[in-house]
Amino acid sequence: MRAISNFFVKIINRFLPDPFLFAIILTIVVFIAGIAVTGVSPLKMLTYWGDPSGFWGLLAFSMQMALVVVLGSALASAKVCKKILRSIASLANSNRSAILLVTFVSVICCWLNWGFGLIAGAMLAKEIARRVPTVDYRLLIASAYSGFVIWHAGLSGSIPLTISGGYVLGDVTYQAGTDMTLFHPMNLIMVAVILVLMPFLNYAMHPDKEHTICVDPELLKDEGEKTYEIKTPADKLEHSRILWIITLVMGFVYIIYYFYRTVEQGGNIASALNLNIVNMLFLFLGLLAHGDLRRYVDAIGEASTTAAGILLQFPFYAGIMGMMVGTNENGVSLASAISNGMMAISNEVTFPMITFLSAGIVNFFVPSGGGQWAVQAPIVMPAADAMGIEPGRAAMAIAWGDQWTNMIQPFWALPALGVAGLSAKDIMGYLVIVLIFTGIVACAGFFCWAMFF
Repeated sequence: MRAISNFFVKIINRFLPDPFLFAIILTIVVFIAGIAVTGVSPLKMLTYWGDPSGFWGLLAFSMQMALVVVLGSALASAKVCKKILRSIASLANSNRSAILLVTFVSVICCWLNWGFGLIAGAMLAKEIARRVPTVDYRLLIASAYSGFVIWHAGLSGSIPLTISGGYVLGDVTYQAGTDMTLFHPMNLIMVAVILVLMPFLNYAMHPDKEHTICVDPELLKDEGEKTYEIKTPADKLEHSRILWIITLVMGFVYIIYYFYRTVEQGGNIASALNLNIVNMLFLFLGLLAHGDLRRYVDAIGEASTTAAGILLQFPFYAGIMGMMVGTNENGVSLASAISNGMMAISNEVTFPMITFLSAGIVNFFVPSGGGQWAVQAPIVMPAADAMGIEPGRAAMAIAWGDQWTNMIQPFWALPALGVAGLSAKDIMGYLVIVLIFTGIVACAGFFCWAMFF
């Protein structure tokens, strides 16, 4: 395993460009492929790329993701949060326990909520790197990110939560409760297999001492609490306990009411954890943890540099999505052509596996759960219905494919990389192995789902 992972690490380090250049290359590939498959003119494809629904189509989402990184990092920099991280990290006292702990915690956190898991895993990895300086830092961060491979099979999975409320296509409504998606025995078994085995898989990839790349603990050293001098009325206002308390009360009263209202309307707390409320929780927990308005403002300022990659690259991925879903006069898009081609070679047993694989391919170019569903659901759901395949299984095949190729798609790794201070090529070599492993688990799982349930 170590030899295989070293091979992929060398290949990735040699040939994978910076994530921004990767986005540019994907843009060119999709531009050419879209013209060839759909037959639209280059100018039309360029319009799909640059229109507000294309290049600027992810502005709100980009801001949400930037806030996930900034607010999560600011929260982690609070003294009380550092103590919690140190307490968890203290369980690691060797390379083996470091990798196992980070992977295990990351999988659980990402299953609970993907936004929280992305940041929590990276922050824990940095704290463990301070305590276990002999661990390979690249593999440690890769292990933290690897937990993201099960997010869409977890409580914040957008596709299963969407279909639980009903998906309307023409005159047909496709619906599957969470008991047939997230909490279906086969989905839980696949998640459990990954939770149990992936930590050991990650540790098996740890390089020998000669090839281990460690981080200097001094570079991760806590600089301590910043001190402030209060001399002027403006200083007193910035450090006002009254304003701090009023702000906290407003924030937490709304958050409590939000969850109460969701439960009262028949929902549950897990389904209510969307990206906006997670960011709101991060914001006000960070404000509470820092104990001071001025101190929190400074923490946000220090954390904001970690969001640079997101702000630059997400518009290009939005443009790629625009070209993928742009249709010709017959309603054919590049994304639908890929999906239809995969569907044409499947039957009722292999259909979910083929859907999973096609979703993995589409996700490489449309790295968004909502975008993935918009592209594939109109194709997959009617085909599944015609084959007698229940909606929940078909929807989860898309969901698993969506999360699967995130392991070699730099788009989602940016938040964790921003926290860790690494580049995509530092971790992608290890994540190729994770991709292969989870692909085998998913294919076997969907085969068993068809045969035994």
